[in-house]
Amino acid sequence: MTTLLVIAKEPVPGRVKTRLTPAFTPTEAARLAEAALADTLEVVAAAPAERRVLVLDGRPGPWLPPGFEVVPQCAGDLDERLAAAFAVCAGPALLIGMDTPQVTPALLAPAIGPDAWQEYDAWFGPALDGGFWALGLAAPDPALLRGVPMSVPETGAVQHGRLVAAGLRVGRLPLLRDVDTVEDAQLVAHEAGGSRFTALYARLTAARAASAGGPVGS
Repeated sequence: MTTLLVIAKEPVPGRVKTRLTPAFTPTEAARLAEAALADTLEVVAAAPAERRVLVLDGRPGPWLPPGFEVVPQCAGDLDERLAAAFAVCAGPALLIGMDTPQVTPALLAPAIGPDAWQEYDAWFGPALDGGFWALGLAAPDPALLRGVPMSVPETGAVQHGRLVAAGLRVGRLPLLRDVDTVEDAQLVAHEAGGSRFTALYARLTAARAASAGGPVGS
């Protein structure tokens, strides 16, 4: 079975989702980040897996469900931290982030099902901003991630190209939107019906509309 990795940052005001401010306060942005993380962990907790590992920058909180190993993120740039996350795995592994609360078991299923690695050596989930929200490797090799430029529009293309150049058969997961900006938050909240993220976004925007005379992101 596949190991499921979630790479995340402790939802501390001023350290997470800073691009949601000033439309939201730093505390509100951190609450949205926590809701997105809790939604993600809930889906991973319900999915079949060999192991469930939270690769965390910070300390775990009440949002962490049982059944997860927690390992600290290493120092360095994001490519080094992602590479180190795969290094804790001896067999097939799928890594996702905390920025896609709209993720569902059905979206993950192709990469973690019993036949996930029969036709493919890697799985790639592209993000609308040019990055990626999921990356799976049948034989985790940290070298496949080191040196990939992160948080730029070409991140996903470079990472996908790295997999192809290594001769891997790459399966593709659906295109998703990361929550980075206020517009992203608004659109993902509409997509992630029933999630903690959607419910909290609705409460926060309703409160702001009542006090300011218009919805956030309008």
